Amino acid sequence: MGHQVIIFDFSVIRGLWETRVKKNKERQRKEKERLEQSALERIKQEWNLILECRKKGIPQSKYLKNGFVDINEKNLDTHEKAPQLKKSHALSDGVNKEQNKFIFQLSGEQWTELPDSLKEQIYLKEWHVYNTLIQTIPAYIALFQDLRVLELSKNQINHLPAEIGCLKNLKVLNVSFNNLKAVPPELGDCENLEKLDLSGNMEITELPFELSNLKQLTYMDVSANKFHSIPICVLRMSNLQWLDISSNSLKDLPEDIDRLDELQTLLLQKNKLTYLPRALVNMPKLSLLVVSGDDLVEVPTAICESTTGLKVYSFLHYKSNAQSPALKIKNVYISTEHLNNSPFIHLNSKHMKI
Repeated sequence: MGHQVIIFDFSVIRGLWETRVKKNKERQRKEKERLEQSALERIKQEWNLILECRKKGIPQSKYLKNGFVDINEKNLDTHEKAPQLKKSHALSDGVNKEQNKFIFQLSGEQWTELPDSLKEQIYLKEWHVYNTLIQTIPAYIALFQDLRVLELSKNQINHLPAEIGCLKNLKVLNVSFNNLKAVPPELGDCENLEKLDLSGNMEITELPFELSNLKQLTYMDVSANKFHSIPICVLRMSNLQWLDISSNSLKDLPEDIDRLDELQTLLLQKNKLTYLPRALVNMPKLSLLVVSGDDLVEVPTAICESTTGLKVYSFLHYKSNAQSPALKIKNVYISTEHLNNSPFIHLNSKHMKI
C-alpha cells in the first residue's frame, strides 16, 4: 500500500492570513475612531480649559453654562482682550463700577474692607468682589433684598454673617478660595439659590443640616476642602445636577447616594476612595463619574453595565517609588469588555482601556 502525499496550496493559506490581517487592521481602525469620538477627548478638553481659566483668574461664570463647561476657546480670548481697569480710573472712594448701575465691582489688594458708601446702594442686584484682602462681610448685606449674584472669590473672608439668610432672591453665591472654616445655617434660608461654590477654602469639614432646604440648587462645588464624607444636607438637595467634591478626604460614598436622582455629573477625583457603591447604578440621570484610581481597587460591574449611559473616568496619579514604580496612566476609561459576569471589576492595567 503506497504512501499518501498531501499537497498544500500555500496561496490559499496566504490568502486566509492576509484576510485575517486586514480584519484585524479594520478593527483597530474602528476602535481608534471610537475613542477619538468618545467623551474621553471632551473631558480632557474640559479639564484643560478649567485649569487654564483658573490660572488666568477667569470667573466660572465665563466658562460654565448651567453647570456645564463651555469648551469654546473664545471665552479665553474674550477675557484676555478685555480692558483691565486701572487704579487711575477708580472713583474717589476707590469703587469700580460698571456702567450698569445695578452691578457693584471691586478688586485689588488695597481693599481690606468694603467702602461705607456701599450700604446706600441697596438697589444693587450683583456684587463682584475678588482678589482683595477683605476678611468680613458686613451684616448690612441683609438690606440688599434684590441681590441675585454674590461673587466673592479669592478674598480673605473667614466667615459669612448670619444675615446672608435674608437674601431670599439670591441665585448665585461664590465664596471660593477664601478662608472659610464653616458655613452659617442661615444660608439654608436662601431658598432660591441655584449655584453654590465653596471650593478652595481648604478647611471646611462639614455643612449645616439646614442647607437641606436648598431645593432649587442645581450646581455645587465644595472641592479642595476637608470633607471626610458627603454631607447629609447634600443628599437632600433634590434638584442637584452637578456636584464637585474632589480634592477632599472621602474614603467612601453613602449607600443612599441614589437619593440624588437628578444628579448628572459627580466629580470625586483626588480623594481616598477604595470602592464605589452599587447605588450609583440607581441614579437614572448620572452620566459622568470621575474618580482617582490611586486608591480605587474595585468597581461594581453593574456600574459599567448600566444602560443609563454612565461613563466612569479614573485618573491615576504617578508616584515615584524606586522599589515599586507605579504605572503611569491617565484619563482611563473603564471598559465593559472584561466584565466576565463578575460582581466587581478589580482595577489594574488589563481591566482598563486607554
